[in-house]
Amino acid sequence: MAHRIILVPLAITLALGLAACGDANEGAPATTTTQAAGTSGAATPLFDPCTGIPDDALTAAGLDPATEQTGVGGVKQPGWEMCGWKGADYTLGVFSTAISVAEFERKPGNVDFSDVTIAGRTGRQFRVEGAGKDQMCDVVFPARQGLLQLTLVNKSTDASPCDRLQSVGEAIVPVLPK
Repeated sequence: MAHRIILVPLAITLALGLAACGDANEGAPATTTTQAAGTSGAATPLFDPCTGIPDDALTAAGLDPATEQTGVGGVKQPGWEMCGWKGADYTLGVFSTAISVAEFERKPGNVDFSDVTIAGRTGRQFRVEGAGKDQMCDVVFPARQGLLQLTLVNKSTDASPCDRLQSVGEAIVPVLPK
């Protein structure tokens, strides 16, 4: 039953994350696979964070695996695999899509990109224009399938969201595909 609890802050996190991402298919039919750039042959499946991130990594990050929510408010989004979890005073959304980091950076509304390294993996930290930078932090990482995004939303102002994402990411990023 805990999986079906509607988590309003988590739904908002996932919705804001999707708004940052845009529509990867731009009108194409929904798919859960993508052709890896510069390759021919079989398509690369999108990473599913709900099944690909083990409970022990979530627990190590301070997240409750029982609070898992897929999609946006439980609704799957075409061209994306999305999952989110709730911690004591923050939520984390993990998104997977076929678009490249370069395409993501060109999307209007995604601003203030800078390099960041979490758990030894280089990514691009950014913010969504109009989103509360005191409460939210976003990072994208390139992956063979396209990109992976982490979005953290603080419920309190006791900690910087980007500092917290660095800490949470130490447990999550190592299990993400490259």
